[in-house]
Amino acid sequence: MPEFATDGGPTAARESGSPGSVEPPGSGGAGAAVRSEDPPGSRDATGPASPSSGQPVKFYQVGSFAVGNRLLDPSYRTVQSDALRTNALDSGHRACQGCGEALGARYALDAAMRATGGSMVAVNATGCLEVFSTPYPESSWRIPWLHSLFGNTPAVATGVAAALRVKGRPEVRVVGQAGDGGTVDIGFGCLSGMFERNDDVLFICYDNEAYMNTGVQRSAATPPAARTATTEAVGDEPGNPFGQGKNLPVLAMAHDIPYVATATVADLHDLERKVERAMEIRGARYLHLFVPCPLGWGAAPRDTIRLARLAKETGLFPVFEAEHGVVTAVSQIRRQVPVEEYLRPQGRYRHLFDPADPDGPPARPETVRRIQEIADRNIARYGLVGPAGSDAPGEAGPSDPSGRPYETGEAR
Repeated sequence: MPEFATDGGPTAARESGSPGSVEPPGSGGAGAAVRSEDPPGSRDATGPASPSSGQPVKFYQVGSFAVGNRLLDPSYRTVQSDALRTNALDSGHRACQGCGEALGARYALDAAMRATGGSMVAVNATGCLEVFSTPYPESSWRIPWLHSLFGNTPAVATGVAAALRVKGRPEVRVVGQAGDGGTVDIGFGCLSGMFERNDDVLFICYDNEAYMNTGVQRSAATPPAARTATTEAVGDEPGNPFGQGKNLPVLAMAHDIPYVATATVADLHDLERKVERAMEIRGARYLHLFVPCPLGWGAAPRDTIRLARLAKETGLFPVFEAEHGVVTAVSQIRRQVPVEEYLRPQGRYRHLFDPADPDGPPARPETVRRIQEIADRNIARYGLVGPAGSDAPGEAGPSDPSGRPYETGEAR
């Protein structure tokens, strides 16, 4: 019985079948594929079975409406495969081709709407998400949605939650959302206050690692050596300096709030699960979502998901969950790769490689080595590489952090 894929084609289906792409039930993949050649005793034989063959189902990133996804038990399906999904962010918006933020926002808010039974209000900071979705007098939002200033979104979301509580409507939940500029920089004071008061708001940061809406300027989430309009690729150490920036997930954990999680748009089941988990909890919650920006990063639109996956597989972006300041689970690396594989496809790191031989050794090996050290420290600190053959999310080990900040300059 062949693998099914409606939007990846036969080639994509074959590539998805590689050992490094197998995902356990409920942990990843917007779609699914059914294979009959795997023996009942294979690694994920405990997963749901194909209705026709009774063989285990493996999940692959082949799209929301892959045939295999619709064959699954509803509990294993993505929100996007449900005909009754909210479509919180509707078609017709003006996001760039390959925009990771548009994808992440749609999945996150649709999951939040499902978790709350449609009783939710979203508060949005100024930024790319607000600009491309609401060019006056149009809007792509199909949920109760407010636009706040660039830096006060957490405070506005807190006010909405307080008003609903006073009106006797505690069942209506509030989600605040902003880019990394409105979260890590301009809005950090308001966000810290929201955390300190333990206000009943889920705040989502869509992290594309710069101020993309205003011309790709550096933010405190911009990684070392990356070129932006304000950290040009010039001088002895081109790009963003090492030793600067903030690690918001760890800072959120330091506030001892009920729930902190990170996720990427390369694992949409994981994203949906974490949003739904967050909506089960009362109090301040924080979700840091990694969303590549093809325009700002100088990457091909088709590589958005690939780059998000490589950020995790290199160790540069740890994916984990924490409760009350303690890491409770990590998503381990399935196939560890060197950071060069993540850096090469991006124009913002072009200065690290020889333009005459872009596939050759790095032109700045010392800079690449320092970035690799950041990834290696993340891997060691979070226990991102498990036992041989393990590719499933695992419990946090004793080497995982319990609130201690990263070394200065580590990737976030």
